[in-house]
Amino acid sequence: MSNILAIAQKELKSYFASPIAYIVIGMFAVMFGFFFYSLLVFFDRQSMQMAGMGGPQAVNINDQLIRPVFLNTTVINLFLLPMITMRTYSEEKRSGTIELLLTSPLTDFQIIMGKFLGAMGLYAAMLAVTLVHIGTLFAFGNPEVLPIVTAYLGLLLMGGCFISLGLLISS
Repeated sequence: MSNILAIAQKELKSYFASPIAYIVIGMFAVMFGFFFYSLLVFFDRQSMQMAGMGGPQAVNINDQLIRPVFLNTTVINLFLLPMITMRTYSEEKRSGTIELLLTSPLTDFQIIMGKFLGAMGLYAAMLAVTLVHIGTLFAFGNPEVLPIVTAYLGLLLMGGCFISLGLLISS
């Protein structure tokens, strides 16, 4: 297990030593923020219109704000996660460390899992940036917690699938 964590730590350091991690996290944060703001303004207008009609509050923050934001996030991930995984094995070949890695006393499983956990660590950092927006919802609104936790778990699992497919293609 320590070999897997060592490779994952090396991968994370290599991501943050180059501008790749900062560019990917920045692009993700800007796109997530844009969709969040756009849908928040739309939700605000809709709730004001419903309140102006004098009818019962028929707007639900989970259905009309959180679900569309996370659906848009899945599409963003479809384009940004290959940017994370496309360099995993090619960078090893370019720098000449692939021979050292393959001839070390590590199994193929340990190498693959280490690279996977390193990429997942970067993806988890990307998702952690979005918690600021969701925290704002909790500060000023009353959304349900369970759908948000489930959405983040779904995004994490879907990101794991995209990362594993990207590692397969990169190899």
